[in-house]
Amino acid sequence: MNRWIRRGGIAVASLAVLAGAALALGLLLAERKAARHVKLDVRPVAYRDDAASLERGRYLYASRGCVDCHGADGAGRTFVDDGSLLVAGPQIAPGSRSATRDYQPVDWVRAIRHGVKPDGRPLMVMPSEDYNRFTDADLASIVAYVRQLPAVDGSAAVVRLPVPVRVAYALGVVKDAAEKIDHTRPPQLPVPEGLTLEHGKYVANLCLGCHGEQLSGGKIPGGPPAWPAAANLTPGDGSAMARYADAAAFMAMMRSGKRPDGSGIAVMPFESLRAMSDVDLGALHLYLKSLPPRAFGGR
Repeated sequence: MNRWIRRGGIAVASLAVLAGAALALGLLLAERKAARHVKLDVRPVAYRDDAASLERGRYLYASRGCVDCHGADGAGRTFVDDGSLLVAGPQIAPGSRSATRDYQPVDWVRAIRHGVKPDGRPLMVMPSEDYNRFTDADLASIVAYVRQLPAVDGSAAVVRLPVPVRVAYALGVVKDAAEKIDHTRPPQLPVPEGLTLEHGKYVANLCLGCHGEQLSGGKIPGGPPAWPAAANLTPGDGSAMARYADAAAFMAMMRSGKRPDGSGIAVMPFESLRAMSDVDLGALHLYLKSLPPRAFGGR
């Protein structure tokens, strides 16, 4: 009997050592992946400072998620803190602590469209998959607005991921934006604003990070366990869009953060979404209603 107990103990200890070694290897691979160099061949987008660009940039900054991560003043902001996961966007407004203090025109393109730092390493948690299709005009406008913000004394980026997420990142289950983007695609051509499918598709790019490339939703990789799965925005099984037969109901939800039955919606960045124009929301509703049905969770 003692012999079998000893053998069992040795087996358990061996498994523990192997598990520890696998975990250590996973964490090491995650660090190496985060430090990798992403090769890009991108051209700069010239700076602008005209009134129309500044106003367009103000609107995009307020309505496309920038305010949620970087704060209304661009000083940086903590936007996820559930104990095990802590993520804060850095200061991007002018100032000595600004992450963009030394940015050149091409660096803005790398960061916004491609999720890559000036030194070639990936930006962690930057949702550049949502911004990769920005037209040159919109990219220049948002940069113009950020560059003219008043100087502040803000905070640096913080990305503190729990061990399981870091291992999942090493294994490719959780990906940074630079992994998701086709960096060879040319910039998006200008899209006329209006209640059209084309404009709706352009606006829908802001949904990709949470709802997936196919907009069919599912659990958000790397998100806190308490976060609900992102909704299916296609007309497929369990579609959230079934609640919004007309644009008015959809707009009301996007601006109130509540479903038609009055229940609240968790996680969605309503601080930004409620700032969207009627044209953007109407076109987005039109586009989402036109999508082919997809099974929930296909991302």
